[in-house]
Amino acid sequence: MGKASRTKVESTRREKIAAQRAAERKAEQRRRILLASGSVVVVLAVVLVFVIVKLNHKPNSATGVSNGPTGSALTAVVDKVTSVPASTLDTVGTGNGAVTGKPTTISGSTLMANGKPEMLYVGAEYCPYCAAERWAMIVALSRFGTFTGLHTVHSSSTDTDPNTPTFTFYKSSYTSQYLAFTPIELTTNVPDSSSASGYVTLQTPTAAQQAIVTKYGGANSPIPFVDFGNHYLINGVSYDPGVLAHLSWATIANDLSNPSNPVTQAIGGTANYITAAICKGMTNNTPATACTSTVQSLESQI
Repeated sequence: MGKASRTKVESTRREKIAAQRAAERKAEQRRRILLASGSVVVVLAVVLVFVIVKLNHKPNSATGVSNGPTGSALTAVVDKVTSVPASTLDTVGTGNGAVTGKPTTISGSTLMANGKPEMLYVGAEYCPYCAAERWAMIVALSRFGTFTGLHTVHSSSTDTDPNTPTFTFYKSSYTSQYLAFTPIELTTNVPDSSSASGYVTLQTPTAAQQAIVTKYGGANSPIPFVDFGNHYLINGVSYDPGVLAHLSWATIANDLSNPSNPVTQAIGGTANYITAAICKGMTNNTPATACTSTVQSLESQI
């Protein structure tokens, strides 16, 4: 092969190498672009999932599932439930037959906490009977003191009276010059197959509290369990939770202004009997704003 031919072949070879390298550079550029694009897609996908979760997240009690109001709507509901006029409750009286269970008398050393007679509640967020009872408890206790930190929750979606709207006492607080209120919510309303109760555990009674429950409610005490200073006891629901079926928190709260409404007769009537148990067994019929003549007339029935 002559020199000219060798030069031509070498030139062709260099051109091929240059073309291959150019092609490789373009391929590398495409690969980097694709990787960058893929990363952007992944980031966008993560952001999209986060947004969807946030949009579909239902406000809750930080414990169980709830579709209840939040913010100013929650404040409005709580305000109405905690400020039912005494005149409305006096008109409701016994509840026109809506109350199916009243406090019963028990005896023991007065239950005390922080130098005051103690009202001990044991319930659970999944429990429809607890869900119904809490409305009346909040109405009654608000006549003696002030709640803070109440949040909405509903009872289990798979139990009887499913999704009964209510509040949870978990992480709430109550202040009163007349009595101490100690609430225990045993579980959330979130199923847990590994738990003996079938729901996620939330709070556990102390040994002393469990001893009280066992003494007055039995080894398998039903809930709600409400001990009024070891003088009166509620062990089970006081009215039919079905009266609250398919109602919103706001509807129930608004209904409490009408003493002839079935919701008010059930909740208000139960609240009156709870108030009577507190007045007679814990506060010596004070204050007069709570222990009205109507309430005192119910004291002989418990």
